[in-house]
Amino acid sequence: MTLLQVRKLCKSYRHQRPLIVDNDEEQSQSSHMAVNQVSFDLNQGECLGLVGESGCGKSTLARCLMRIERIDSGQIIWNGQSLESLSERQLYPWRRRMQIVFQNPSAALNPKLNIHDSLLDPYKQYKDVLSLQHFTARSGKQLVNELLDAVELPTELADRYPHELSGGQRQRVTIARAISIEPELIILDEPTASLDVISQGAVLKLLTELREQLNLSYLFISHDLAAVSRMSQRLMVMKDGRIVDTFDQQQLFAEDRHEYTRELISIF
Repeated sequence: MTLLQVRKLCKSYRHQRPLIVDNDEEQSQSSHMAVNQVSFDLNQGECLGLVGESGCGKSTLARCLMRIERIDSGQIIWNGQSLESLSERQLYPWRRRMQIVFQNPSAALNPKLNIHDSLLDPYKQYKDVLSLQHFTARSGKQLVNELLDAVELPTELADRYPHELSGGQRQRVTIARAISIEPELIILDEPTASLDVISQGAVLKLLTELREQLNLSYLFISHDLAAVSRMSQRLMVMKDGRIVDTFDQQQLFAEDRHEYTRELISIF
């Protein structure tokens, strides 16, 4: 079953640049196409990988899909419903079904909230319309304990603040917060980039287990082809805002791979 359809998505940014005219400096505008005619489908229960070097438009695409950024044109279709033109109020019920985990967990967590309150924040926003299937807690404290257990953290961390946790622990907390309202899709935007090698491997293993246990779908975004290949059933390769290659994971080394994909393979 197709969960998310993206059709000809475009996002550009305008930049001011100096223009010298008759020895006077004026300002002119130039535009940069960060996401250029991107189309793909994401199926229920799969991990779709998106790989490309830094600056190619991967994170911009993620923010566009979440409607954090306004798109220039194209369609974002969730279970048959177009999302790109909905107001914030109309988006409210859909946001519960699609969550995001960012690269930097320190920036994603409010330093003034302890872990207990951070984990309960999404649940409090949606508790009136939620019917949890995988978490059975009858109280906020029990739910926090279940979430921490799900991401393999000790429950005593609930009373601590983000600065008291390691980078790997903070990222596990952001993952726990993302699954707290049982979304169908989680966008993982470079979720291991800020972690050491040991923590990276542990987080990738955890994410795979959670996808299977909670029947999640992932859009896994990274510049690391090895991590994307390990996580994903299908891969997309992005260069200069465009998707230049799409293939099943087992076709990574096929002869018909795009030349840029082969370039990435040569350094992975």
